[in-house]
Amino acid sequence: MPVSQRPDHRLVRTDDSWLTLPNPANVPVEICAGPEVPIESAAIDELLTVLETADTLRALARATPGLEVEPRIDRVVCTPDFHKGAGIPIGTVLRTVGALIPQAVGNDINCGMWVEATDLTVDRLRPHLDTLERRLRHLFFEGGRRIGLTATQREGLLRDGLPGLLAGGVPTDADGAWRQVRPDDTTDLDGRLHATGFPVGSASGFRDWITSGGGTSYDSIIGSIGGGNHFAELQYVSAIHDGAAAHAWGLAPGRVVLMVHSGSLSLGHQANATGQDQARAGWPHGVPMPNNRILPMLLDEAGAPRRERYLTAFANAANFAIGNRFFLAMMLRAGLADVVGEIGSRLVYDAPHNLLWPDDDGTVVHRKGATPAGGITDHAHRGPELWGEPVIVPGSMGAPSYLLRGLGDTRALGSACHGAGRRVPRGAAARGSDAELDDFLREFRVVTPLDHRDPAIAGRRDIVDAWRRDLKQEAPWAYKDVGPVVDSLRRADVARPVAELQPILTVKG
Repeated sequence: MPVSQRPDHRLVRTDDSWLTLPNPANVPVEICAGPEVPIESAAIDELLTVLETADTLRALARATPGLEVEPRIDRVVCTPDFHKGAGIPIGTVLRTVGALIPQAVGNDINCGMWVEATDLTVDRLRPHLDTLERRLRHLFFEGGRRIGLTATQREGLLRDGLPGLLAGGVPTDADGAWRQVRPDDTTDLDGRLHATGFPVGSASGFRDWITSGGGTSYDSIIGSIGGGNHFAELQYVSAIHDGAAAHAWGLAPGRVVLMVHSGSLSLGHQANATGQDQARAGWPHGVPMPNNRILPMLLDEAGAPRRERYLTAFANAANFAIGNRFFLAMMLRAGLADVVGEIGSRLVYDAPHNLLWPDDDGTVVHRKGATPAGGITDHAHRGPELWGEPVIVPGSMGAPSYLLRGLGDTRALGSACHGAGRRVPRGAAARGSDAELDDFLREFRVVTPLDHRDPAIAGRRDIVDAWRRDLKQEAPWAYKDVGPVVDSLRRADVARPVAELQPILTVKG
C-alpha cells in the first residue's frame, strides 16, 4: 500500500507542522502535516500533475492578448487530510490570479458539515437506541422524510439559499422533516453559517427539478445523504478543550450533537459539467487541450458570458447543498423527537468545503475538501465565530470528531482540513478483513438502507456481501487517525480544539 509515515522523498520538511513540495512549475506549495500524519505518494503524483496547469495558463495568456493581469497559480496549501482524489487531491487549497478552475472545486459543490448542539444528554438517549435505529431507517430510506416543496420554494432555494427556501415560512400542513423546523431556524441564522446562500438571478439550468411533479411535490434528491464519506451522525460531547468557546457554542459534556456531512448531489455534477463545457467552448483555437484535462477559465471580459453561466449553476448547486444539510438535520431531529420527545437544538455552524472564494484583487481561492478557518478578526458579525470560525473535523466512521476554532492563519490561506483523510484507497479497503468489520459492527451502530439483521436479508449472501464491501470502504482502518491530524492544525496555529465528540450512531446512504 503506497502510504507510509516516512515522507515521500520529493517532500522537504521545514518544521514539525509543515512540508514543502519543490516542483517544475515553481509554484509555492506547502503541506500542513506533522510527522505522524501519513501522506500518499499517489497524492503527490496527482498534485504535481495539477501543477502542470501553470503551463496551461501561460498558453492561454499568449492566446488572449490584452489581459490586465497574467493568469497564474499563485500558491497551493494542502491540509493534513491531503490524499488522492479524482484528478485533484482532496485537501488542496489553490489560489489563482486572473483565472478560476472549476475542477479545483469538483462535482460536489458546497459539500460541507452542519453541526447542532442539543439539550439532550447521551445517558437519556442510550436506552432508546434500538428504537431510534429503526426510526431513522424509516426517515432516511423508507419514505419517512416527506419533504414536500413547491416550485416557488425550490426556485427560492436555488436562487437564494436558506432565505429563499424559508421566505414563505413553514407550511402549515407540513409533515416529515418540515415538522421539526422552528421559528428560530428561520430567523437566528446570522453568524451560524459561513453563508446562508449565494444569491443569483436565475435557476433556469435546473428547471426540471424546480417544476418536478407540479404543486407541492416530493423527490428522492432533497434530504439525501449521498455516497462515499457522507453521513448523518449522532454524537455526544466527550471532552472540552476550550471551555469559554464551548460554552458560547452551546456545548457541554454529555450533550448530544447532530452532525451532517453532505453536498449538492446530482446538481453539483451538473454544475461542474456546465463549467467544463463552457471552458471547452471558449478554448482558444491553436491552444492544445492540456494533458491533465484541467480546463481553467480566464477572468477576462470576452469570457464573461460563459463564466457567468457556470457561476450561476455553481451558485444554484451551492444553495441546494445548504438546504439539503438543513433538511438532513431536521430528519435527525425528527428521529430523536419520535423516541425521546421534543428536544432543544441550535445550529453551531455550517461549514463549506468545495467552493470558490473570489477576491476584489483578482485572486480566487479554491478549496477542494478543505474548509475555511477564519480568525476572530475575519468576521464582523455576531455568532459562534467571535471565537474564531468553527472548524469541523470528523473522524472516520466510529472515531471521534473535533470542533476547533479557526485562527485565520495566512500561511494556511485561512484553511483547515475537512476530516481525517483517507489512508487506504477505496478498492483496497473493500478487500479488508471480515473479522475486523465484524468487531466494528459489534461495537458501533451503522444505519443503512439495508437492515443486515433482517432474516429475509441475512439469507441473501450476495446482498450482504455487497453491503459489507461498501461498509469496508468507509471503515476506520481506511482513514488516518484523527488525533495527529487535529494536532497538526493546533501546532501550526491554524485552529485550536474546542471540543471532542464521540459517535453514538451513524446513518450512511
